[in-house]
Amino acid sequence: METALPQPTWLSRLNAVWAPPAVLDFWLSRLNPLWSWHQTRARVVERRLEAEGVTTLVLRPNRHFRGFRAGQHVNVGIEIDGVRYTRSYSASDMPRADGCIRITVKAVDGGKVGAYLQTVPVGRVLSLDQAFGELSVPDVSAPCLMLAAGSGITPMLALVNAQAEAGFPRPVRLAYWARTRAELVQAKSLRAIATRHPNFSVYFVLTGEAAQATDELQGRIESLHLDTLLPGDAKAHVLVCGPHGFVERAREVLADRDLSFQAEAFSPPPRLIDASDHGHVRVTLLQSGRTLDIARNKSLLEALEEQGVRPRHGCRMGICNTCSCGKSSGATRALHDRSVQHEPTQALRLCIHAAQSDLSLDL
Repeated sequence: METALPQPTWLSRLNAVWAPPAVLDFWLSRLNPLWSWHQTRARVVERRLEAEGVTTLVLRPNRHFRGFRAGQHVNVGIEIDGVRYTRSYSASDMPRADGCIRITVKAVDGGKVGAYLQTVPVGRVLSLDQAFGELSVPDVSAPCLMLAAGSGITPMLALVNAQAEAGFPRPVRLAYWARTRAELVQAKSLRAIATRHPNFSVYFVLTGEAAQATDELQGRIESLHLDTLLPGDAKAHVLVCGPHGFVERAREVLADRDLSFQAEAFSPPPRLIDASDHGHVRVTLLQSGRTLDIARNKSLLEALEEQGVRPRHGCRMGICNTCSCGKSSGATRALHDRSVQHEPTQALRLCIHAAQSDLSLDL
């Protein structure tokens, strides 16, 4: 962790007398972009290419970052062409003695942030939120099966490294889906870990090329893969990360073979919208006092943005909770299953809910 920079005594007195944190942050950032009275920031200290269209960034946070566990995410904020963006990324390595956090970013079609971070200059300072997420290897002796597709490999890398550090106290098997070998991230490192630790094995499953090596399989996830991953009647604690469709297919395939099932999807589930969802409702923003008419067939986040309201947000998929806000009255509809919630809540995720009726939101 970066050593805390001493705060001048006159600065402490100035804050106590009149200067709000935002003012102090403004002037501190003029002296050093990493300095802040209360905001978590991180400097890019290393950038390396991992695979085709995939880059790892090593970030050194300032003193406000409280650390992370293997398997957790962080929200990263960056300004591009005058517009501020926030995206959620999993740490791709376990915590290390240098206090840095590593994230591995894939460039996707139409993804402005991912593309920008492929070439972000070393030395650039980004904003960083505190780590979150519950994905973890159960602390039991039973085997653990990890399934990752595409960018879903990033939290698994951190978890595998953490298990290697502990000497793999339980059997761990990783299956990693990618279209081609050129898209595989840290395949050499994973193979080296498997060579050193008999309690760990890895399989690379290719969907766009034929399997050749002894640790390669091919095809999209199907029951037939269980003959290799869970031979016989074996069961395991299952961890899955990948696109929504991959996660749901894994859930189906492993329905009677999992001791527990943890999953994270980095793409949103399909939205269920029908003709009855058209029209508008009245939304009252309690903090600003504004009243708006917004569409019922869009997420609350999208509908509010159309009206010029810019709520805090991050992943836009219901994972990071950055867009959560209070709802004091009205009904909302979950976009993935059309379930309706009438009760007040303090944690309504704007990105995955739509308005069902007139609402009052704590915005």
